[in-house]
Amino acid sequence: MTNKLNYFVGNWKMFGDFRSLKIIYRINNFLSNFNKIHTKNKIIFCIPNTLISFYSKKLKSNFISLGAQNCHYNETYGPFTGSVSASMLKKAGAKYVILGHSENRLTGDSNKLIKKKTKSASNQKLKIILCIGESYNEKKNGKTFIVLKKQISKSIDKKCDLSKIIIAYEPIWSIGTGKVPKIYELKKTFKFIKYQFKKIFKTRNTPIVLYGGSVNEKNVRNFSSVFEIDGFLIGGASQSSKKFIDIMKNYYK
Repeated sequence: MTNKLNYFVGNWKMFGDFRSLKIIYRINNFLSNFNKIHTKNKIIFCIPNTLISFYSKKLKSNFISLGAQNCHYNETYGPFTGSVSASMLKKAGAKYVILGHSENRLTGDSNKLIKKKTKSASNQKLKIILCIGESYNEKKNGKTFIVLKKQISKSIDKKCDLSKIIIAYEPIWSIGTGKVPKIYELKKTFKFIKYQFKKIFKTRNTPIVLYGGSVNEKNVRNFSSVFEIDGFLIGGASQSSKKFIDIMKNYYK
């Protein structure tokens, strides 16, 4: 195990209320008592917009940051009923925003639209967690790398601050299914993503790349052998303080 900084990002999705802050409090208390773990990690919780302002005022933590799960492409205000801009999220207390999640892509977020969102979020100094990933049919037909390269090149505006972009590789066929890629596949895929990012954007800086898709306290230890993985985007398991803590503990066993 190396001493590199690892990311553990919780995506609460459509979950949580004001009382759910106790989940994050428990995780914060755990980190306060385990120096060996909290010094090696960056912990982020991407929560519903309704909770960002309340949580950011209540949560005084040296270890945990808050983020949102999506934003509108329009940067500030506009006639977009029901939408929330990057500026509004920033003012509410968000430091990060997830963009391009497969659930949002499924309901209409194209690469072109996501590109507008990355520009908007970057202009507001939000750090971006960009999700990419292939479907089962794309994987079966050997198109994984074609899909990933296109998503990287077409979903990120070249005027963005590239140092503020984190890539989250989430194979669609793995999300919520309990199925995860084989270790040799992950090593190959993560090397490809990092290489393509540097090549496409002509940068020497290697991007942070997370893995997401059925990550839990039982299988997380298996990922520790893949040096190229810089952390995890955790869905359902992040809604439980015990499961989230166990994921961190088991990763370092």
